[in-house]
Amino acid sequence: MNETDLIARYFAPLAGPEGLGLGDDAALLAPPEGCDLVLTADALVAGRHFFADDPSESVATKALGVNLSDLAAKGAEPLGFLLTLALPRDWTEAWLEDFAKGLGAAARAAGIALFGGDTVSTPGPLTLSITALGAVPRGRMIRRAGARLGDLLYVSGTIGDAALGLIQRRARVEGRGAPAWADDFLVERYWRPRPRLALIPALRQCASAALDVSDGLIGDARALARASGAAVELNLARVPLSPAAGAALAADPTLSDAVLTGGDDYEILCAVAPDHAVGFEESAEAARVAVTRIGRIAEGESILGSDGAPVFFGRDRFSHF
Repeated sequence: MNETDLIARYFAPLAGPEGLGLGDDAALLAPPEGCDLVLTADALVAGRHFFADDPSESVATKALGVNLSDLAAKGAEPLGFLLTLALPRDWTEAWLEDFAKGLGAAARAAGIALFGGDTVSTPGPLTLSITALGAVPRGRMIRRAGARLGDLLYVSGTIGDAALGLIQRRARVEGRGAPAWADDFLVERYWRPRPRLALIPALRQCASAALDVSDGLIGDARALARASGAAVELNLARVPLSPAAGAALAADPTLSDAVLTGGDDYEILCAVAPDHAVGFEESAEAARVAVTRIGRIAEGESILGSDGAPVFFGRDRFSHF
């Protein structure tokens, strides 16, 4: 199958009108009136961001989901996306068919379509990159910077599921068998992020700063505060955990560092002024997105464990380098 046939078979059906049928050299997008464009890109590499034998449908879901999570944190409604796909020589039509199905399902769930991109071959591992485009009312993008002293810190959903799912998945790939606390829910959370698009209206209305938790809650909380020239006070006893993560920690308390610094959560961490707290919580509840207050923006850092004692982290987030 040549590149033209590959695009026509697997990706042209995913294209919106902006993609011009994927038959031109570029897409054409008219931004919504009165809006700024917000652009974000993420690359995924086999063996680094996912296992080579992960289901291709889940690889596609994750690739788009991590970008949509970035847009949500900025208060931007997604418009569409571009895909660059570098396929190794051993790719199969079955793999690509499932990849396209997963990508299409994730795009439809977000109400967007493919604008275009590129497909190439590579002697190295499978690599893909998605660039997502969103729109936000002019001058209203929520930045990392912008938090003020005394602002409350909220996080959506639950933390640590994907990091535990990765540990569980790695154990199986390496032939060590599943840990005693293994739960398929955790692997699903690793494979399929849940971009919190429904939280966008609440964030626009109430958040002074926000980011998505991609590299670890502790490191990303510090990054958000640092961007505003401040620090964080965190109460780790308030960090929301799923039943599966709670059971894993009960079975092995040493997993707490992985839960708090492992990353791949793709939940929203945001700062909210105290007088907007009730409105934010009510808006989140109306959107059916759970949010939990875990701390605040402060002059000096304080991270306290469930026993009230300070907790210190040698490594506070995932790093590529």
